[in-house]
Amino acid sequence: GGAKVSDKIQLIKNMLDKVDKMIVGGGMAYTFLKVNHGMKIGTSLYDEEGAKIVPEIMTLAAQKGVEIFLPVDFITSSKFGEDGKIGTATIESGIPDGMMGLDCGPKSNEAFAKVIMESKTII
Repeated sequence: GGAKVSDKIQLIKNMLDKVDKMIVGGGMAYTFLKVNHGMKIGTSLYDEEGAKIVPEIMTLAAQKGVEIFLPVDFITSSKFGEDGKIGTATIESGIPDGMMGLDCGPKSNEAFAKVIMESKTII
């Protein structure tokens, strides 16, 4: 759990030797999406230190044949809490300024469910 890639870098690197598929979600996903896809992330969580490590993670994953799955659509809000303005976004549209990604959208949930259902072991 948590949003900082840099806090989980050693765990992610160690897991690359043990898995063939990895889902990166939650707050960490926005750092990966901004680095890998140049996606606009609005006011979503972003780990500047972790962003420096993302290319290394992606290279290691490719070398080890590990597929990394990231969300492709998002539920957004103008603030964290019940009274924010709710919206949606995709990788292509990006998350608008003043909005933050708070959850995966239905396409991401469907894709992640498929990965999970095809898996023999889940950590």
